[in-house]
Amino acid sequence: MENILLREKVADLQSYFACGGYRALKKALALKPAEVIEEVKKSGLRGRGGAGFPAGLKWSFIPKDAPGPRYLVCNADEGEPGTFKDRELMLKNPHALIEGMAIAAYAIGAETGYIYIRGEFTAECALLEREIASARAKGFIGRNILGSGINFELHLHRGAGAYICGEETALLESLEGFKGQPRLKPPFPAVKGLFASPTVINNVETLAAVPAILEKGGEWYAAIGTGKSTGTKLFSVSGPVNKPGVYELPLGVTFRDLLEKNCGGMREGTRLKAVIPGGSSTPVLTAEEAWAVKLDYESLATAGSMLGSGGVIVIEEGRCMVKLLQVLARFYHHESCGQCTPCREGCGWIEKLLNRLEAGRGTKKDIDTLVSVAEGMLGRTICPLADAMAMPVISFVKKFRSEFEAHAAGNYCPPDAPVKR
Repeated sequence: MENILLREKVADLQSYFACGGYRALKKALALKPAEVIEEVKKSGLRGRGGAGFPAGLKWSFIPKDAPGPRYLVCNADEGEPGTFKDRELMLKNPHALIEGMAIAAYAIGAETGYIYIRGEFTAECALLEREIASARAKGFIGRNILGSGINFELHLHRGAGAYICGEETALLESLEGFKGQPRLKPPFPAVKGLFASPTVINNVETLAAVPAILEKGGEWYAAIGTGKSTGTKLFSVSGPVNKPGVYELPLGVTFRDLLEKNCGGMREGTRLKAVIPGGSSTPVLTAEEAWAVKLDYESLATAGSMLGSGGVIVIEEGRCMVKLLQVLARFYHHESCGQCTPCREGCGWIEKLLNRLEAGRGTKKDIDTLVSVAEGMLGRTICPLADAMAMPVISFVKKFRSEFEAHAAGNYCPPDAPVKR
């Protein structure tokens, strides 16, 4: 099928407009805001940042009679290890995001929008600044867009590279100029978000899908994919495959098809050992599980993992799972904001245990402690960062326990050396 998001040669306004860009915005402005929301609901579009919450339903949560301003925020702070699809989308098709935000803002009654982008994305920032200015000059954003009497001003805000600011309420705190720490909920952002006003926060990929939905209809989009997993998904594929990169495919595609038909299979001399299917925070699948799974929300949940951000990390035979988990633990320990005790202490404890096992100083009891600490973190913090550490720990130990036990028995991996077999 033809790509909806990763289209070729539409990185500037002229080429985007020549391919039918901003027709969806014109169509949306001829509808009532509630009709726009209903069309997105019909599409079944779910948040592509990881949570998978229905986008149209989220928009409908904005109180209809709330006084004062409303805000639309795009979460472009892509920091999940193994995930790099949003930055690719912003580079290749920035106006899909800009147009999608203009449509979403009209639907919820927001006159101001922010793209909160990871500060390290220098090329993406420069391109978006240029293309936002181009869209403003042509009347697609700004005051009285397309002569409709509707106003929507869009701003780009660079973050400082904190993974925790990918969590929507920590993002809002940072956007307001405070330390990026998650807020207690309720109240939810739809009621009290940015500057204590009703706010919708969506991911880049989610908002970029909106123009196609408005142009071709929610039912058209819902016919792509499978079941409750409608539309296409961007998959970031990394690891020892012949063609790593970002692929746009209908939800429900098999992992086998993604790997063999799109990525060209495993590199010569390697065999599949395991797959992390949705970014580093999702539970790992064995090769046997991965070959049989479909890549959609429901199928991956049934398999014991999650679609998450669509960051597919391919792991080959010979890789030490203890070492890989140690690398993940170092990341999550470093990125924990420290606000919640189970996360602050749990991430550090897990990293220390894995450092000990990896160095050959661990014991079999340490393996059980790893799982116990992780289980004690699940669901006990303000935001999901603790769960993002705990879920990989539990799944790695459960599915590759023999490697952890080998480390505990002294058969460990010396630094920069392959695992003993």
